[in-house]
Formats: sequence, structure tokens, C-alpha cells
Amino acid sequence: MAAVNFLYRSTKEKANLHLRLLYRFNEKDFVFGANTKFETTKDYWSKDHKRKSRDILLTNEQTRVNTELNKIENHVLKAFNSINPEAITKDWLQTQIDNYYNPPQEAKAIPIELTKYIDFYIDYRKHESKQTSIQKFKVIKSKIEEMEVLRKAPFLIKDVNDNFKNEFVKFYKSKNYAQNTMQRELTFIKTFCRHARFLGLETHPQLDSLRLDSMKVEKIYLTFDELNELEKIQKEKLTDSLDNAKDWLIISCYCGQRVSDFMRFTADMIRIENGKKLIEFTQVKTGKIMTVPLHPKVIEVLDKRGGAFPYAISDQKYNDYIKTVCEIAGLTQKIVGSKHLETEPKSGIFRKETGMYRKCDLITSHIGRRSFATNFYGKIPTTYLIYVTGHSTEVMFLNYIGKSNKDLAIEMTNYF
Repeated sequence: MAAVNFLYRSTKEKANLHLRLLYRFNEKDFVFGANTKFETTKDYWSKDHKRKSRDILLTNEQTRVNTELNKIENHVLKAFNSINPEAITKDWLQTQIDNYYNPPQEAKAIPIELTKYIDFYIDYRKHESKQTSIQKFKVIKSKIEEMEVLRKAPFLIKDVNDNFKNEFVKFYKSKNYAQNTMQRELTFIKTFCRHARFLGLETHPQLDSLRLDSMKVEKIYLTFDELNELEKIQKEKLTDSLDNAKDWLIISCYCGQRVSDFMRFTADMIRIENGKKLIEFTQVKTGKIMTVPLHPKVIEVLDKRGGAFPYAISDQKYNDYIKTVCEIAGLTQKIVGSKHLETEPKSGIFRKETGMYRKCDLITSHIGRRSFATNFYGKIPTTYLIYVTGHSTEVMFLNYIGKSNKDLAIEMTNYF
């Protein structure tokens, strides 16, 4: 048989009561204590709590206190009766009191519909997913919802099979989505379903074998010769905004970082070690703390600007300006590439289309990172390049710069 009592153990004039649990088990007496969140005064507890009185205010206060303490006592005794006394500890008792004030939430039912599961997945992974990833998940969800309107029925997790893939491909092609968009988003859908399977939901036996081929995309980058042409542009040919963008473009091609990172660079991030300038920052996408050496070309830009980086601009303006800068530099040769084009005039719907375009028209903020990786491949050990670019594996890095098995084989002949 267990008993509960309450003690005022503080030297302060006002404090929370201490709860003590007493019981006998296997002919041994046990006492465990823990703190409650019930606050009262030292004076009341020592003088008035058990005092008989006709004072209505005191009687009401005694009733209030006893009612609350009885609730806490019943909660603790109920928990005691549901557990083996051998498992009781001070921490267990404190947990029961904490649960009294903040009852554990019942686990939400796991949804079996695909679109509802995507919402569940976003919430489940909210502490480890980047905002950009969450946005991608929501876009996929909206496309599946469009498919469900057409078929007049929701997709269940267990419905993701080869028939789903065919329906998925048919819908995406009707919307003129690129092959690589289909391949990438089907992979995400499989990830949602595998996570559901991990949590115990039924998935289709065909799930793991679902595949879509990706289409080879031309890897556009700026060569060292083209970068030299950029550097040689006479300043009078550029407005201050274009000159600012040109300097950012040069910096990006020699530091290998995403626009979300290099556009935040400031002189305060630079430190000097053994006479070498390094820049320290945290990558926005990965959360990695980076220390990257500054290339002499980057230092030239800083020296030109009195030790400061160019001023930051929006991604959209940067993308627009660097196209103009590359046009002024004469990078107008026609090459194969992909551009976002409006499907119909004034439709507001854009899709990537592959074709022959002027190189300057294909330049975007991402070209700096790819130019760095491609230009320095074979000149700097791949391990170091991967550290700077932040790729997880060498395979991902080589795919990023468009190196095939044949390319690697030919490069190996240089060592024979």
C-alpha cells in the first residue's frame, strides 16, 4: 500500500510543495520525493492549512488547496498501481508529476492517403528538413492532388505501384514537365512511401522497383579563358550594378559556393592563418560550418574594392545582370542548353526547353559553383574539391560536373 504526503521544504516565504511517495515492497520501506508546481506560502502551510476556522476566506483557501493536492495524489497513486514497484525511481516520480501538468499527447493516427501522408512527413521531419525541401514536398503534393481530381479518387500509400507510375508519367507529360523533373519527384514519392513502411503502413510490393530514367543535361560552365574575358571588360562599358554583379560572378567561380552563401560574404568573415586568407561561414543549405581559402582572383576583387566584398543584391537581379555582363564579354556562341520558357503567351506557366541558345542567355547564379568544380577538377585533389563544394560523395561530385566512365578512363591514360 502506498501513501503520498506533501511537505514545505523551502526557506523562502513562498515556494512549491514537495511530494513524497512512501510504500513497502518485499518487506522493505521506500521513500521517493519530487517537486510539484503547486505554490503556497510558508505561513499558510505551517499555521493555517490544517487549522479549523470559521473564517470563510480561509475555509475556501483550504478547500482549493486540498482539492488540487488530492488530484495530484490520485494521479501519482494511479501511476504507482500500474507499474512494478521495482521500476520506481526518483526520476520516475518526477516524470509522473510532470505528466500531471503536461499530459503526453496521444499519438496521431498515421494517414494512409498519399497527400495527407506528405503533410504528416513534413511535420515528422520538421526539425531536420530545410525550408527549400519542405517547399518541394508541398509542390509535389499539389501535383498529386491535381491527379486525384482527374481520377476522382485519392491515392493511398499502398497504391504507389507500376500503374501509379504510368498515371504519374502521363499526367506530368500532359503538363510538359521535363524528364528529370519526373524522375526526381517520383524518387521523392518513393521516399514518402518507404518512410510510411518504416512506421508500419502497408506499401505495394512493386514500390522499390519503380524507376524512371533521367535525361543527360548539358553542364554549362565558364572556362578560365571566358573568365579572363570577363575580367578584361572595360569598366566604362559597365554600370555600377553590372560591375558589382561581374565581381560577384568572378568570386563565385573561384570559391565554389552557392549564391545563398557567397552573397552573404563580408570582410568580417575573413581571417588570416600562416599568411593565407580564409573565409569562415555556415552554408545555408547544409548547415555546415565552412573554412575556405580565398583564391588570388577573389583577393584581387577585394583589393579593387578596398578590402570589401561587392554589395549584396537579390538572386533575381543577379541572374539578370550576369547574363548582360556575359553578353558584353562576347560569350554569345550558340550551345546546347535548357531555358525556362513560357508554354503559351501570357500563360504564366514556364517549362524547361532544350535547344540551341546563346551561352550568355544560359548563365545563372549556379554557374559559379559548377565552373569552380569543373575548372579545378584534375588540378586540385578531388577530396579537397568535394570539401569546398559540399557534395556528399565523389560519385555525386563527378555526376555534377558531367564526368562519365569514359572520361575517367581517358584521364587515367595520363598516368600510364
